[in-house]
Amino acid sequence: MEEISSLKLASVAARILDDNKALDIVILNVSNVSVLSDYFVIAGANSTPQVKGLTNNVRGKIKDILSRTPRGDETDAKNTWNLLDYGDVVVHIMHKDQRENYKIEKFWNHALMVDRSVWEKESKEYAIYEK
Repeated sequence: MEEISSLKLASVAARILDDNKALDIVILNVSNVSVLSDYFVIAGANSTPQVKGLTNNVRGKIKDILSRTPRGDETDAKNTWNLLDYGDVVVHIMHKDQRENYKIEKFWNHALMVDRSVWEKESKEYAIYEK
């Protein structure tokens, strides 16, 4: 199995989230401003069951198609903010209220946002639906 780039992993995670109706998907390139990871994928959900479902879906599909499992997996007690840490990519899946409250993108405003067209192209072969 060939090693995939951090951008590819982030893009595939975003694609999985998009295919499963996540809200306001953003990829931030934090490689120049953080030693934690290269990319943050941030997505919202309408309900706590959707947060849990999206988290399980991303975890399972990335394992199935890219053979990657998260190094860390954090779930708050109420499923309002779940995190999948793949090392080079951290996926944040948040209830829309948490997303609005914490505004991660604003905190990391010095990071570069990856344009949707870039991550869609990067993950095209994993699309469930043709756009």
